[in-house]
Amino acid sequence: MSRKPSGKPAAAPWTFLSNHAHVLICLAQDPSLRIQDLADRVEITYRAVQRILDDLEAAGYLKRSRRQDDARSNEYKVNTSLPLRHPIEQHQRVSALLALGKVR
Repeated sequence: MSRKPSGKPAAAPWTFLSNHAHVLICLAQDPSLRIQDLADRVEITYRAVQRILDDLEAAGYLKRSRRQDDARSNEYKVNTSLPLRHPIEQHQRVSALLALGKVR
């Protein structure tokens, strides 16, 4: 970790969206991403992605299935009709979040 001139560690960069949102956006863009590829894109650990996938699947935001062409790999289906989870955003659907990922 880099240090500021004061000798204190530099603060980690912050983002507007959670890692859960980042994983969901990535999978909506490419449903056959491997866990390691997700970890690399979101810049978190493999294990963190596994936990996020478990959370999203348990809450119904994601459905995991084996790929037809490669039984060793998963394919993901995002449920775009569910509301966002935080009370401030719960009037919006996942589809609104995913629309953000399309802006480039």
